[in-house]
Amino acid sequence: MQSKRSAVRREAWAAGTMIVLGLGAIAQASTYSLGTLARMGPGMFPAILGALLVMLGLAIARMAVAPSVAEEDEEDVPPPEWRGWGCIIGGLMTFILVGKYGGLVPATFALVFISALGDRQHTLRSAALLATGVTILGVAVFSWALQLQFPLFRWG
Repeated sequence: MQSKRSAVRREAWAAGTMIVLGLGAIAQASTYSLGTLARMGPGMFPAILGALLVMLGLAIARMAVAPSVAEEDEEDVPPPEWRGWGCIIGGLMTFILVGKYGGLVPATFALVFISALGDRQHTLRSAALLATGVTILGVAVFSWALQLQFPLFRWG
């Protein structure tokens, strides 16, 4: 019974967080011009995103208080995947550091490679192949298509 209570508490916190973030996005968007659907202003996208977050939070809250399945149908909650968390956070930190001093290509490769190692099914070879593919795609999208002002390579 204790795990059920903690699951409901986690879902309630998640719902509350989503609702607060959504309301914050709507409040911030109201400081900009919303425009119309034909000519959207700078506040339109954050307002829509905020409304979606609020609706998602309400849906999560409804599922948290709704009657759930019988006690015997519940699954055991597995322990957290600390390796995955560590690799994803390490990948993001590496992206920031390598991006500042090395450029988009090595930063993207490092981010994907390190994050992929968080999955126990990835080998070094598969992580490197995935990182190479995502780096090529990222350069094509962000550097050439969107012309993002982020140097591909930077020395120092």
